[in-house]
Amino acid sequence: MPTVGEGAVRVRPVIHAITPGDHFSPLTGSAIPTVVHGLASAAARAAEPVPQSVLVDRATMQPRYDSAAAIEYDRGPWLRRNDRALDLARGRLGLPRTATARFHGDVAEALRDVEPSFVLAHNAPVLPGLLRDTPHVVVLYAHNDVLRTYRRGEARRALDRVAGIISVSRALAAQLKDSLPSSLADRVHVVGNGVDVERFRPADDLGRRSDADATRTLRVAFVGRVIPEKGPDVLLRAAKLLSRDDVEFTVVGSHGFARDAALSGYEQELRRLAEESGARVRFEPFVDREALPRLLRELDVFVVPSRWPDPCPLTAGEGMASGVPVIASRIGGLPEVVGDAGILVPPDDPNALAAAIGRLADDPAERVRRAAAARSHAVAHDWSWAWSNLRSVLEEL
Repeated sequence: MPTVGEGAVRVRPVIHAITPGDHFSPLTGSAIPTVVHGLASAAARAAEPVPQSVLVDRATMQPRYDSAAAIEYDRGPWLRRNDRALDLARGRLGLPRTATARFHGDVAEALRDVEPSFVLAHNAPVLPGLLRDTPHVVVLYAHNDVLRTYRRGEARRALDRVAGIISVSRALAAQLKDSLPSSLADRVHVVGNGVDVERFRPADDLGRRSDADATRTLRVAFVGRVIPEKGPDVLLRAAKLLSRDDVEFTVVGSHGFARDAALSGYEQELRRLAEESGARVRFEPFVDREALPRLLRELDVFVVPSRWPDPCPLTAGEGMASGVPVIASRIGGLPEVVGDAGILVPPDDPNALAAAIGRLADDPAERVRRAAAARSHAVAHDWSWAWSNLRSVLEEL
């Protein structure tokens, strides 16, 4: 990472390129800006701070996080579904994905006159090619399987100049490598997401609950985007199977990032399931980043019932940092996120989920033990841990 200046060694800056149009603001729940904010905040607190900037569309939401300096640009037209379909066809034919390149073109132009830096292209495999004639060291930062539509030949052409590929979990790294030739698979490094253990913390320093709370209603919640892949319906089916009046279930979130959005068909189906379950269920629409810590610390059990291979969901770590026992699907990167401190169940299995919730409901002492273990695990995997891992990777490039 060090570069040589005039008679002194200085640190190469880091620039985060997030998706055009994404909001670098605590008022949204988008994962990538949250990750950038966490890493940049940790980098600023480090013994040897590294300058951090973020490329952001001038028209996006404010206030913005203050952890990274904003490099503003004016975004062009949105990518349409038709553009994506045509680009997929072009890629299959060995041709450039021109619409995607055009969509990221303003990002690349904004970097032309910036001092040589590490450019972390978050979920943007097209960006390394657009920056091939610049002095920047470009790293693809994959939060999802962004290469799932790429054949190996296309991946080789798109990423031949990339210095490295960051994956947020070992599970995702394995998926990425399936789309890469061996020459690029060797450039994949794993840097797990961290958690803000100062903002997300238990309600007190003595642990979440005591045996004196044994007769109180158990509060169980899902928090996240309310879409089928995240599995909130699995929680409601488990609630029906559990059939207990001493447990209250809450589904927190919306299909997008707007509290007042009309309900999707899936959200309407969840309300039907809740009514049929006979359980105590309530719904809370999207909660922004500012309100989330208080919500989490009021819970007794946090459930992450994903039915798709979630690479490294932030909410699982945030629940653990809040001193809440976490039950998660054994799929994707979730086992890596929760470690031995969490309880893992098979994905899409309401019976297993109901049994796990029931065991915690019946055993307050186990909840206390799990809560303490969750907090300790989170503290060991905070954003300083994640930044240290990322910096180590960058120093090798």
